[in-house]
Amino acid sequence: MSRNTASSAVLTVYYDGACPLCRREVAFYRRLDREDRIVWEDVSQPDAEPGCDLSREGALQRFHARRLDGRLESGAAAFVAVWRQLPGFRVLAPVAAWPPILRLLERAYLGFLKVRPWISRQLV
Repeated sequence: MSRNTASSAVLTVYYDGACPLCRREVAFYRRLDREDRIVWEDVSQPDAEPGCDLSREGALQRFHARRLDGRLESGAAAFVAVWRQLPGFRVLAPVAAWPPILRLLERAYLGFLKVRPWISRQLV
């Protein structure tokens, strides 16, 4: 969970805290999130409940982010939602959100998901 879940949060991110690579990436983003704009939910915990439209199992398979309006983003679109909230990445987010770029990022993300278990094993 984030340091601060007060009204400053505009996004909730669901991530696999059992994945060493995911933990490192989230730790990096958390250091940048000095305004506490993101609530970080570790869905690897057995009691995690990400919401009715996202199962714990589904949340463990891909990166997800929920906006304040309840809309759920997944994969590359979820990363763009996070980048919009972080200094240094805010400039990148509009470019990454451009549909042709977002499609390329999603393809890259799908490729990454295939090797994520191997990469994670290397980090243990």
